[in-house]
Amino acid sequence: MTQRIGYIGLGLMGKPIARNLMKAGFPLTVYNRSRTAVDELVREGAQPAHSPRAVAEACDFVFTNLPDTPDVESVVLGPEGIMEGAQPGMIFIDNSTIKPEAARKIADALAGVGVAALDAPVSGGDVGAQAGTLAVMVGGPEGAFEEALPIFQAMGKTITYVGESGAGQVAKACNQIMVAAQMVAMGELLLLAQKTGVDPRRVVDAIRGGAAQCWTLDVKPQRLFVGERGPGFKAYMQHKDLGIVMDTARAYGMPLPGTAVNMQLYESMLQLGMRDLDNSAVIGVLEVMAGEKLA
Repeated sequence: MTQRIGYIGLGLMGKPIARNLMKAGFPLTVYNRSRTAVDELVREGAQPAHSPRAVAEACDFVFTNLPDTPDVESVVLGPEGIMEGAQPGMIFIDNSTIKPEAARKIADALAGVGVAALDAPVSGGDVGAQAGTLAVMVGGPEGAFEEALPIFQAMGKTITYVGESGAGQVAKACNQIMVAAQMVAMGELLLLAQKTGVDPRRVVDAIRGGAAQCWTLDVKPQRLFVGERGPGFKAYMQHKDLGIVMDTARAYGMPLPGTAVNMQLYESMLQLGMRDLDNSAVIGVLEVMAGEKLA
């Protein structure tokens, strides 16, 4: 029997993920606060729902992809939420990036009504979401992960079971440490090259074949060189994710000095009105500091 899938949260990442699930042949029910994205996917074959509860009542697997921890808690545990419509045996999967302790809290609550929960944040940006090449990092019961694996394979290229509930969110926090560091380092090296009179395009070509090679250098400089600083992955979401990183680090007594500095740079982006730009546009803060704009 074909598994019925529900997807809640059709933003920059959620909508292309939902579209890829339909392309893979899964019957899809969708809900979003803004109806525009719902209507678009309904025209492509999805079924609409009027609430998260209604999605849960209609589906075997229910996904969420929402901005922050309180949003996920409200959609799952609040009035007309997923928990009110869930049936025993349903599997809940959260593609959002939220606090690990919140993922564990939600998993415990759903377990009380016979529902397994997987925290399954993703990485790869809008490009990966559209191409179906996301990295998916999963925490929760391993049996539920095995059941959901064919669905994950429709949205991602690298699917990794990390551990019990919350482990997927810990992996995403670690991912965001590296992402922020790469974005800041890329901005610094581009501006340093230009400041010294060397073509930063050639510098990128020179270094990305060696030890500095990374996804960020493969994808982002080309966009920056033509003045494209739109998302991608919005700066305010990167800032939010770094807040989760720092909160988690404090809870475990773990110093993260480099990440603390990077979070301050993303805070500066917000203060400078750059919140809706791509996370790579942190170079704009460095431009202000250096008095040097990338040409």
